[in-house]
Amino acid sequence: MTIFSKLIAPAAVALCALAAVPAQAQVEGRIAIVDIARAVIGTTAFQTAYEQVNTTYAQQNELRRTKAQERQTLLQSFDTNGDKQVDDAELTAKQKSPQFKQLQTLEQEIQALTNQIDAARVYAVEQVIAQYGAALQEVVTKQQIKLVIDPGSVMYTVPEADITQQITTALNAKVPSVGIVPPQGWQPARESVQLYQEIQQRLLTAQLIQQRQQQQQQGNPQAPAGR
Repeated sequence: MTIFSKLIAPAAVALCALAAVPAQAQVEGRIAIVDIARAVIGTTAFQTAYEQVNTTYAQQNELRRTKAQERQTLLQSFDTNGDKQVDDAELTAKQKSPQFKQLQTLEQEIQALTNQIDAARVYAVEQVIAQYGAALQEVVTKQQIKLVIDPGSVMYTVPEADITQQITTALNAKVPSVGIVPPQGWQPARESVQLYQEIQQRLLTAQLIQQRQQQQQQGNPQAPAGR
């Protein structure tokens, strides 16, 4: 069992126990929810690490963008029917061509660069989450919480039940900073990769919402004040 599995196991057991409680029964003691991904995103160590990755791996990022553009340009030559899309038939028709081999090489190079950047970020996340169990124990003991549940499993809750910010504060004290260069031979835990993927999805969603809001503001400027 991995470290992360040990951390989430008590919450899973607690959730099962809650589901088994009759509707008319009451759980004795305070119940709380924790959003693990949001707790990690809120830490100073995580935010600093992501900024450092952007700086340290700037060359890889730029090279990846360049190769992605090359790939896109190359794919245009595969589009024989001019619909600006490359279907399976068009790919098959090019399989024996030099361009197809070039495409495969570009994709492998892009993936290798992406793996370097992702590994740095997963490594940072893994170092933060390694202290999650201790942070959770500290908060639940201090606040005398009896049951902790993932918010995704809750139909209704009050804001006071959410202790995610307290977990973030505890993590900040326990993990003020993390490294972004994985040691030789390091392999991420499966659960760390899953949490990283969830975090990336959260960040992407937040970015898209921000972009949409900016576009709406630009498209609907406030009317000038009247005289």
